[in-house]
Amino acid sequence: MKRRNWIKLSALGVVAGAFPSGTARAGNWLSGEREVQGAQIISTWKHGMEANQGAWKSLKNGGEGLDAIEAGLKITESDRSNRSVGIGGMPDAEGHVTLDACIMNSDSRCGAVAYLEGIAHPISVARSIMEHTPHVMLVGEGARKYAISKGMEQMQAPLPEVQEKYEEWLKEQQAKKPEINHENHDTIGMLIRDAQGNIYGGCTTSGWAYKMPGRVGDSPIIGAGLFIDNEVGGAVATGLGEAIIRVAGSHTVVELMRQGCSPQEACKEAVNRIISKHSDMEGLQCGFLAINKKGTVGAYSVYNGFNFAYTDEKKHALIDAAHDRKW
Repeated sequence: MKRRNWIKLSALGVVAGAFPSGTARAGNWLSGEREVQGAQIISTWKHGMEANQGAWKSLKNGGEGLDAIEAGLKITESDRSNRSVGIGGMPDAEGHVTLDACIMNSDSRCGAVAYLEGIAHPISVARSIMEHTPHVMLVGEGARKYAISKGMEQMQAPLPEVQEKYEEWLKEQQAKKPEINHENHDTIGMLIRDAQGNIYGGCTTSGWAYKMPGRVGDSPIIGAGLFIDNEVGGAVATGLGEAIIRVAGSHTVVELMRQGCSPQEACKEAVNRIISKHSDMEGLQCGFLAINKKGTVGAYSVYNGFNFAYTDEKKHALIDAAHDRKW
């Protein structure tokens, strides 16, 4: 079975239908108009499957939503085979692996970190900033010093195999824009709706491979890569961060849900806004994933290839999102 056409079989043996492209309310496939009972976890891309399992385990062991977000995303940050998040991430143009992350709880408290080097779990740093400082975001060397002062685990990056790829890139002197598609998952964003209907979220990434030194994308920016309003729901973004920032993507999705859109309709409209702002769409992949207070889920992207992991008490599945166009 081709991944793009069928849902992967989950560990629970559940198969669910993919969102049909162009169906406005396809996000209601989980819940219809009824409120979903029990906790739900959604996260971007295939690596969300393992992250969701870690988050679910945390919830089942009594962890709160924020604990589960951190536990799940730390799994992806520790994955040495992942080239867009954490220790396995690709470096910038000067060979530095710099990490971005943010986290947000159901009380609209948030923390973020950007351009962080040498720290294993930027999501934990983001949470610590939220809980132990008067600030929302720390960046660069200041963020690293703060993380070390809090005893955060350090790491050495890039990995040897990543360094080898970087050196090959240097020799080729190629400054072309890398594709951001289903083979280059540039972020993991996760949303949790707990059994009481409260929404939590987090996002973590190593950003654009071979980016200009100092570049920060949407992932650590509250309102762009992640936004939660517990009265309404939450959203996360993935793809070309510069395009997502231009429309305050995740905030836009949540505000559209406040105005009465389903998560699916809201994600689609945010994608349409990105499309309307760009005359050149070549390689410009962006996608949004959202959940509302009832537990209805939506996902939509510019191009095909975007998928997300869904987990609840009965389901654990990888789902293809609807899209505007094909590659």
